Amino acid sequence: MGEHRVKLPEEDRTLSPHTGLTRTHWVAAADGLLAAAWRYASPTSAFLDLPGRPSRSGVRSDGLEGYARTFLAAAFRTAHGEDPHNWLERYAAGLVAGTAGEWPAITDVGQPMVESASVALGLRLTKPWLWDKLSTSQQDRAETWLREALRHVPAANNWYFFPYTVASFLEAAGRGDEETGRAKQRALELLEGWYRGDGWYSDGDGRAFDHYNGWALHLYPALDAHLSSRPITTHLKEHLKSFHLLFGADGAPVYFGRSLTYRFAAASAIALGAVTGETPLSPGHSRQLISNNLRYFLDRGSLTDGLLSLGWHGPHEASLQPYSGPASPYWASKAFVCLLAGPDHPLWTEPEERDDTNQTLALPGPGLLIQKHNGVTRLHNHGSDHVRPFEGEHATEDDPLYSRFAYSTSTGPTAQKNPADNHISLVIRGDRSVRRRIHPLGARDNWAASWHRPVFDAHQPMVPGLRIESVTAVWDDQELRIHRVIGAPHGTRAELSGWATDLPAELVAVRGWSGQERRPAPQGTAFTTATNLTTLVADIEGTVILAAVAVLGGTFQEADWDARVDEVLRHTLDRL
Repeated sequence: MGEHRVKLPEEDRTLSPHTGLTRTHWVAAADGLLAAAWRYASPTSAFLDLPGRPSRSGVRSDGLEGYARTFLAAAFRTAHGEDPHNWLERYAAGLVAGTAGEWPAITDVGQPMVESASVALGLRLTKPWLWDKLSTSQQDRAETWLREALRHVPAANNWYFFPYTVASFLEAAGRGDEETGRAKQRALELLEGWYRGDGWYSDGDGRAFDHYNGWALHLYPALDAHLSSRPITTHLKEHLKSFHLLFGADGAPVYFGRSLTYRFAAASAIALGAVTGETPLSPGHSRQLISNNLRYFLDRGSLTDGLLSLGWHGPHEASLQPYSGPASPYWASKAFVCLLAGPDHPLWTEPEERDDTNQTLALPGPGLLIQKHNGVTRLHNHGSDHVRPFEGEHATEDDPLYSRFAYSTSTGPTAQKNPADNHISLVIRGDRSVRRRIHPLGARDNWAASWHRPVFDAHQPMVPGLRIESVTAVWDDQELRIHRVIGAPHGTRAELSGWATDLPAELVAVRGWSGQERRPAPQGTAFTTATNLTTLVADIEGTVILAAVAVLGGTFQEADWDARVDEVLRHTLDRL
């Protein structure tokens, strides 16, 4: 695939006519990523100190992260006992040195707790070839380090599945007790409370829906159940009915939510469904999706000198969070869960299948509307906001990864300091509003609806009585966006933006708008450099209806859109 990329075998276009990738290619990808990362191993193998900006947790934690996350890829790679490159010998040495005092301690809401889960899962998957060959004293020291994950406080979200995974390994190693049982029970109780329907969990209390559903909230408990030969109870099959649509024809996952530098980890839930049988997808379709996703990133510069960079295609600062460190992208290792399916598994032996059907799917549970058309998937957001219950609605900054009305597989949101894409804002006395807490009103057929209170700056965070009710209704690749503004004071200016992209895109006024502007977004997106946003504007007061049609990757289709506004309102906002 070229210089600085993972070297893969010749494509197999007979078994895999769409991607050319088979299990052999996935094995080669794992080996290539591991070989590049191990160039940066510490003398004792306890750390993989990858180059790049350090995280806020410090370089020792970053080095542990390099060890733990690549160990996960190595464990999936060797889980059937094949280890021609002696990866497990290196990880065994690192484990012994790390748990003898080199690794940082696990603390409350500390990064080592995150990495303990990858260490524990890696040990569980490779138990006959790594753990069982350690001395009793070495095992005891490893248990002592891991058990601190059970005794410290996780973050109030998917983090509870890090001690869960540690406890699961200890039980599988014959070291379970009341403490491990409590850790697992607590996580499962929380997960049940976070379920919102349609196979989707909120990542903690509130309404934060993102890729953590697949690569954490489903993956850890479902994989534990599979490895323990217990029934899977996490609604994984239901989740995949909608989640599999969130990939473009080119293999890109929908760009929404945090930690997107994990890249092809987005495919891990699809792979896990195939491995466990908890999936509505055929084996050939599952393989096409995960292989297309892997190729998408390998073909678009995600590797720098063989290493996964901090970014999306290549390096991209706006794709990162404060906790991102040089080895953070290696949570992408979770996609290699597909290798738990052996060479004779239908995931690898059945011919690839691709589904090019245009589909629209409403998800009332999370408040999302999926619009898949002509190879691009759009996700219309009327329910995910990442606002914690204790935070309230008054914070004055939005989160571009959760607050926008729409996301897609071919566009990314603009940066926080740039004009916001796919957003309606009100401007009052020079202050521009943001969208914080989203209140879902319903989703059905081809529409989804919500309302929110516009939030302004710290001097005037809320305007009493002011709210915006919104509905998105779609036909083919056309998006009718309707906003009913209620209680706008005199002197209010409304602004509606479209897609931030260099692809063909339009935003056409239907009702209430008086002008159109082009505004620069100089920081661009993860998909394009500096871009411009089409923005509709209007001066409003009181209660008004504002409507427009947005198109991405196509052209505006003439229709009686004004009549459709009234029809949609009768069936949505006027009833809800």
